[in-house]
Amino acid sequence: MAQFQDVSKQSGLHPKPPGLVLQYGTAGFRTNAKLLDHIMFRMGLLATLRSKKTKATIGVMVTASHNPEEDNGVKLVDPMGEMVTPTWEGYATQLANAEQEDLLAALKDIIEEEAINMSQEADVFVGKDTRSSSASLSKAVLDGVSALGGRNKDYGLVTTPQLHYMVCCQNTQGKYGEATVEGYYKKLCQAFIQLTKNASNCTDDQKHLSVDGANGIGALKVREMESYLKKELHISLFNDGSAGKLNHQCGADFVKVQQNPPTGINSGERCCSFDGDADRIVYYYTDSEGQFHLLDGDKVATLISTFLKELLTQAGIDLEIAVVQTAYANGSSTNYLEDTMKVIVRCAKTGVKHLHHAAQEFDIGVYFEANGHGTVLFSKAAEEKIRQLAEDSIADDERKRAALLLQDTINVINQTVGDAISDMLLIEAILAIRGMTIQQWDAIYKDLPNRQLKVKVLVHSLL
Repeated sequence: MAQFQDVSKQSGLHPKPPGLVLQYGTAGFRTNAKLLDHIMFRMGLLATLRSKKTKATIGVMVTASHNPEEDNGVKLVDPMGEMVTPTWEGYATQLANAEQEDLLAALKDIIEEEAINMSQEADVFVGKDTRSSSASLSKAVLDGVSALGGRNKDYGLVTTPQLHYMVCCQNTQGKYGEATVEGYYKKLCQAFIQLTKNASNCTDDQKHLSVDGANGIGALKVREMESYLKKELHISLFNDGSAGKLNHQCGADFVKVQQNPPTGINSGERCCSFDGDADRIVYYYTDSEGQFHLLDGDKVATLISTFLKELLTQAGIDLEIAVVQTAYANGSSTNYLEDTMKVIVRCAKTGVKHLHHAAQEFDIGVYFEANGHGTVLFSKAAEEKIRQLAEDSIADDERKRAALLLQDTINVINQTVGDAISDMLLIEAILAIRGMTIQQWDAIYKDLPNRQLKVKVLVHSLL
């Protein structure tokens, strides 16, 4: 077949180092960027096959998130903006590790196993972060897509959640939103502005937020988004990539692990940090006595779920809301949610895909890992109930106002994946509506003492 001749020819330009073995995990492939060229080409091939199989657009994101700048990585995005299925994670590993001469056989095995119609058209969206290696690596992905006759759309520099969003918009024929970066800003910012209209007497000080962009793609995109916010949120951007190194002494992972503010930020006020690809967020401040306070994913989930529960009560809508955590969650947050707020709490295995799956079992599922990665999922039935009440001409004012607030909340949330920009806008809107300071939010419950450490273990060979 001519297609496979093209794959053979192109793969010679992206050779696999003999003996190199890599595993597709929760975060896709991640390692030193110099070892990834062949992986990127092959993920372009795999995304094209996945598109032919699902008859839908698939995403490929080139990023290594909070890893050091010299690393890079890649992850595939399924049709509704979710992570690729475990079976296809297995195919990714098989294809990545096939030696150069076995690549075609590995490709044909997948085609046969999945009974893929190779004449089916394929569409792949590709995005990349700001690492210096990302340009050439995303080009390798595009080469892989072209080699199997797929059509590609190169979004260039985007956050990981933005690419997930684009894929979902495309596959819902625009029902979820417009599959452009501008469409993303418009949808989220308009919903944010609508929400903050419900905040009484918000001063300029209360509208001010310091954002640590981790010297990554998130900083770039916050700058782009600012004009859409129409001065409803005043952002001071630090670690914007103009001078510092990506994720070096900055970013959500650094702040969470070190329990310290990042370089160059005045943490005496309300601050937040994104990670390198802007899918995680943590908040923090330093009090008048110089004590650092971290508000991580658990505090975020608590703020959001209590806000949603109050709105559901005001709207008089009977929907089951749950918070999904992992074993990393602070015990105080679990106790507060279950005992004080009477919210269902589920514990899922570590890894975003496990939390996302568990959250889908409820009308409204709020999931956050302690590291700040998370979002809120609304079932179709929940969205429909909320829409009906918002449009009900005879509903009383309080119920209708709560339903309209819920609708705007749904629109500010990126339901496809954890999204630092979307989560930031939601948190800022909730604090404004409730007239809450970050200190008051922090005081909802007191964290049990905790420390996250990386322990290097010396491995002795048994040979």
